[in-house]
Amino acid sequence: MSNISYYSKEGLNKMIEELHYLKTKGRAEMSKQIAEARDKGDLSENAEYDAAKDAQGLLELKISKLEALISNGRVINENSIDLSSASIFTSVKIRNVATKMELTYTLVSEEEANLKMNKISIKSPFGQGLLGKKVGELAEIKAPAGIVIFEILDISMA
Repeated sequence: MSNISYYSKEGLNKMIEELHYLKTKGRAEMSKQIAEARDKGDLSENAEYDAAKDAQGLLELKISKLEALISNGRVINENSIDLSSASIFTSVKIRNVATKMELTYTLVSEEEANLKMNKISIKSPFGQGLLGKKVGELAEIKAPAGIVIFEILDISMA
């Protein structure tokens, strides 16, 4: 199974910037917190030191995860996106068959998903239900309340 993920140029750059921040300022701040906690006395009974070391471990885990995502990340060529069906970085206008409510979502990578901006992950149940659908087709999407059916009204570039 390939771990390659596709991102917008902005999305990949944002992850690169976050990684740089965590490796420089994030690590420096963490070292400072550990040094301050160490100065407070006996390390065997120093909860502040233990908490700082735990936070350091979480920071290093996040750095490692970002490095893996970036090394396996590719910027998708917008000219290669096929608008005949819903795919990553396409905007999909849909209508709920039951309520007639219309919505537009952009399908993005998991790391770029932001529901407030109507960007949904292609790995989410909603994204999976829309992937590969063409205009006029129906998408059955598993929601917490049950299966919801949407009609695909339009597919365009994000």
